[in-house]
Amino acid sequence: MGLAKGDGRTYKEQMSQPSLMDRLAILADAAKYDASCASSGTAKRTSKGGKGIGSTEGMGICHAYAPDGRCISLLKILLTNHCVFDCHYCINRKSSNVRRAKFTPQEVADLTIAFYKRNYVEGLFLSSGIVKNSSHTMEQLIETARILREEHDFRGYIHLKTIPEAEAEMVRRAGLYADRVSINVELPTVAGLTRLAPDKDVGVIEGAMGDLKSAIIEAKDARKRFKSAPRFAPAGQSTQMIVGADDASDATIVGKASALYDRFRLRRVYYSAFSPIPDASAVLPLQRPPLIREHRLYQSDWLMRFYGFAPGEVQQAADDAGMLPLDIDPKLAWALKFRDRFPVDVNRAPKEALLRVPGLGTRAVGAILAARRQRRLRLEDVAKLTVSVAKIRPFIVAADWRPILLTDRADLKALVAPKRTEQLELFAA
Repeated sequence: MGLAKGDGRTYKEQMSQPSLMDRLAILADAAKYDASCASSGTAKRTSKGGKGIGSTEGMGICHAYAPDGRCISLLKILLTNHCVFDCHYCINRKSSNVRRAKFTPQEVADLTIAFYKRNYVEGLFLSSGIVKNSSHTMEQLIETARILREEHDFRGYIHLKTIPEAEAEMVRRAGLYADRVSINVELPTVAGLTRLAPDKDVGVIEGAMGDLKSAIIEAKDARKRFKSAPRFAPAGQSTQMIVGADDASDATIVGKASALYDRFRLRRVYYSAFSPIPDASAVLPLQRPPLIREHRLYQSDWLMRFYGFAPGEVQQAADDAGMLPLDIDPKLAWALKFRDRFPVDVNRAPKEALLRVPGLGTRAVGAILAARRQRRLRLEDVAKLTVSVAKIRPFIVAADWRPILLTDRADLKALVAPKRTEQLELFAA
């Protein structure tokens, strides 16, 4: 790429920059630790009819995830990895000895359009380190989205990671261009945030999340009254918590996530397993937590969002130290602790009880409810709706099946637990 015209940099500054591909490698790698980049819930926009570029439906954003839950469908980069903050757990903290790079808003917009046209990516996830100050950085993020929307008429997906310390009006402006806006709470406890991110304040973070919630509600109300009212972050807001950087238990994390959902109407809470970084602070753990712990937290999140579990019930699946078991999923762990709730009759039980049966997902429960209106279900009928009927048998009653004493067996966990396999890490060397 040649020297950019009118970008405000001197000839010497432009010549000293790494090449475009070098910067892309640096800033894409720096962004990989951010998990909150899924695209569900956005407004439907399309470029059919010859107007605009991109789409959020059909062949637009796909929900592709890596084995550890990270979305890999977007161009996911930082505007810069320069940062004036010194969060202990962050590879881009100001005291870190990493190679630095930065993009201009125009360069990120050009990259997004070029990659989209080549079918490499189907949207943009943009975050940034804090350069100069929070408001200046937020202005650069917004300008990137503005160029895409207004100059390129880009109608694909945009997710902006906003900066809570920036001026409130800037965060609101971001929602006018982005499908989703997210503000990271970083850590599950105030004590952890104070110790590991001394430049951040929980009151400022939650205040910005509250302002964003209000702006989303106001925009939805306006859209009901006036069709011409602008869309504002139609895919809502999300957040992310780092798991394993402090001593917060899974029960604490589950409770924090539930409170965030209730207070700020979040679309998602994402979890990111802490990863050791070069030249790490002495206050950080030497080893990363197992990625399966992150997976168990995602499963607990689904139990609360789609299976009717209260936060306290999910926390009951944890051990005395508040940690969810790693060898079995939290739904099975809860069922093993509360065996008096089972077996459940698949021909008579209400939906709420069926959703608690280990091995039965929401689709399977829906199919059972529909099928039993026609006839009484046998065990083989249920087996057709699930991956493993062996896991389900101790917890259900069917027309031709009753577990008798199976549910009370001391070795029940060994009978229903999946065989242990080694989990591959996405970013392992």
